[in-house]
Amino acid sequence: MEQKLRIGVVGLGMGSIHLKGYQSNPHAEVAAICDVNEERLRACAQEFNIEQTFTDANEMFRKAGLDAVSIATPNKFHAPLTITALKAGLHVLCEKPMAMNTKEAERMNEAAKKARKNLMINFSFRFSEMSFALKQQVDAGVIGDIYYGRTVWHRRRGIPGFGGWFTNKELAGGGPLIDLGVHRLDLALWLMGYPEPVVVSGSAYNVIAKEKAAQDDKAYTVEDLACGLIKFKNGATLILEASWMLNIDEDEKMITMLCGTKGGLVQKNIGGGYDFVGEVYTEEGGHLFTKRLDRSMVPVPSPYQEFVDSILEKRQPLATGEQGIKVMKILDGIYKSAELGREVRYRQ
Repeated sequence: MEQKLRIGVVGLGMGSIHLKGYQSNPHAEVAAICDVNEERLRACAQEFNIEQTFTDANEMFRKAGLDAVSIATPNKFHAPLTITALKAGLHVLCEKPMAMNTKEAERMNEAAKKARKNLMINFSFRFSEMSFALKQQVDAGVIGDIYYGRTVWHRRRGIPGFGGWFTNKELAGGGPLIDLGVHRLDLALWLMGYPEPVVVSGSAYNVIAKEKAAQDDKAYTVEDLACGLIKFKNGATLILEASWMLNIDEDEKMITMLCGTKGGLVQKNIGGGYDFVGEVYTEEGGHLFTKRLDRSMVPVPSPYQEFVDSILEKRQPLATGEQGIKVMKILDGIYKSAELGREVRYRQ
């Protein structure tokens, strides 16, 4: 009989997507779910046919007989719940951003090492056929050494849960930079080989959302736009931009552009939606070529499949805690630079 991992999910907003991912996997069984919202808890239990339900995550970790857990709560609770789950002997898939700050992320990763359990961060935008296709081009040397890039996620008007936890700094840690920018940052860093940041310069604004919040009497304590310039130990430079409300020409604009010594690449969304195109630009024999990528030539797992496979195969997942720490270090640096009005350097 094939081994099935018994998995629990904490937080049933984003966690409902985790549930679907696990229930489609023959090697996983969703054994328990947890949410403080009892109405949502009952609805999910009925929809997904799950018997064990909890309103206390710690109780679920102790009593549900789990092998692993997904943490899909507001950002403030990522670190404490992850660390508690790891101490309880569970593998953890944690939603992005990994934590509220770098120190929390480092504690999470140390807990995983001590427990000898997998800690994976749900950087879901790299788990697509177009992202894998671009990674194949990079790994094959088509781009050469990447020395410059720009990675962006802007919305014309698109604040998630306006007035809820997403727009509360105490619960979220930040706004679009930590919500949207984290995805485009991870994708760029993954394609670049996750270089080590050495200096960051950033800006953050709350202009359009501040006015909107006042008009609608909504709580809003985060930025509506943030941007940063990151320099790496290998000499490369990356520009990161993220916004929920910006006066642009499309509802949603996502683009990651990386330029190397032999070629360049772009991944961008089409028509303001969530379908993506990937292109590679090269020069051969004095001629310039643009190659439109079709899809990855290797199977592309979902994040939930990768999490399960990494546990069963006793290996590190593709999106690691160490990578999550680097992302948090850059996000922290941009926020700190914006606050201080100067660049921030990292200790090497």
